[in-house]
Amino acid sequence: QVQLVESGGGLVQAGGSLRISCVASGRTFSMYAMGWFRQAPGKEREFLAAITWSGGRTFYADSVKGRFTISRDNAKNTVYLQMNSLKPEDTAVYYCAAKHTPVVVTTGYDYWGQGTQVTVSS
Repeated sequence: QVQLVESGGGLVQAGGSLRISCVASGRTFSMYAMGWFRQAPGKEREFLAAITWSGGRTFYADSVKGRFTISRDNAKNTVYLQMNSLKPEDTAVYYCAAKHTPVVVTTGYDYWGQGTQVTVSS
């Protein structure tokens, strides 16, 4: 089992930046690919970014490419999502997820956090 806890969400003005974090516990964090997703009210959960267990490869959805950056610190069992140039349409609950695989994936994650709310005001 892997437990994931997100933090760092909040209210930010459009054009601003925010970094959210996800701390993992349980199994060996460095053996898991990690991903970030979000879900806005009335919408389906959306894939945003993923990173391999070594951190050597990342992948982004077109909607956030160039604005968001995923990174990880295996010594701290933490994955981050740096969000820049935020827009009101980025408002959502943001979730991290983990999957025991060496490759970067956009679906099929096994473990999920509870989410952290990000609100971008116009």
